[in-house]
Amino acid sequence: MRELVITGIQAVEWREAPAPKIESDRGALVRPIAVAMCDLDAAFLSGVVPVAEAFPLGHECIGEVVEVGDQVNSVAPGDRVVVPFQISCGDCNSCRSGHTGSCSSVPRGSAYGMKPLGGDWGGALSGLMSVPFADAMLVALAPGLDPVALASVADNVVDGYRAVAGPLRAGPGAEVLVVGGFARSVGLYAAACARALGSERVLYADSDVERLECAARLGIETHEIACDDDGLAVWPARLGRFPVTVDASGDHGGLHAAIRSTAADGHCTSVAIYFEGETPLPLLEMYTRGCTLHAGRCHARTLIPEVLSLIEAGRLDPALVTSAVVSFDDAVDALSEPPTKLILAA
Repeated sequence: MRELVITGIQAVEWREAPAPKIESDRGALVRPIAVAMCDLDAAFLSGVVPVAEAFPLGHECIGEVVEVGDQVNSVAPGDRVVVPFQISCGDCNSCRSGHTGSCSSVPRGSAYGMKPLGGDWGGALSGLMSVPFADAMLVALAPGLDPVALASVADNVVDGYRAVAGPLRAGPGAEVLVVGGFARSVGLYAAACARALGSERVLYADSDVERLECAARLGIETHEIACDDDGLAVWPARLGRFPVTVDASGDHGGLHAAIRSTAADGHCTSVAIYFEGETPLPLLEMYTRGCTLHAGRCHARTLIPEVLSLIEAGRLDPALVTSAVVSFDDAVDALSEPPTKLILAA
């Protein structure tokens, strides 16, 4: 079979690779039919995360089940499924408590399509994917749902959802601020989810015109951040006071703006990743206002059914964030300069 590998900055190519096999009676083989490019893929392609050796790309996937092991009961060949980007067994203490991103049956951080960070599990831009724990991992799609529209539910949509779902459950209707940037689509999904979950006001702040226009199409209030002569965002000290804030900036100034904009006893979630150096925090201000800051990967498998329920109810449409849809055959050209949210269809 063929698989798409990243070889360097803005450099990908198709290579031939052995087709995977079912690893155990609990496993399955899935044929990818729609793959979304994650915000972290953009970091690999831009060189923010150096690529020391070529590896298979892609981890946000909707696929069709091709073959299942003898002990698999939840899905069958022909079913269309969401393939969570993280590997999880469903049986360990972490999985049973809903922390599927911290499964103790596999090496920490195990995930598809990001070998330097998640191990060698293959990528979604390929002919087949091996799913070691099919019953625990795969989530069947309801009939009629568009796999292309839902590809990012495997990771980025649920990442945005988890940033606002818990705080809005604790404070229904609370106003939400999203500070956009590095996590390009996650911030937009967070804003869309906040609106879908009943926030009375959602403000999306960013310096990127494309993302601001996308937020406006989602019906979200926007605030454009000015840039300096080098094109870097110049974040204000704060953007108001919001009970719920989300940092998707990957920028120390953006992080500080999100934290300083968090109301007393409010909740700030950082969905961005800070790769280099130390990340300073205004801890005294956080202490005096009682600000809760959460950082960490989402537990995708646990939250996917909740997100699908919002979509099935017509309250959330991830397709509104999609920038472009191209075929697998056009992937090399499309990934030379990918837009905010690119979907590749088989």
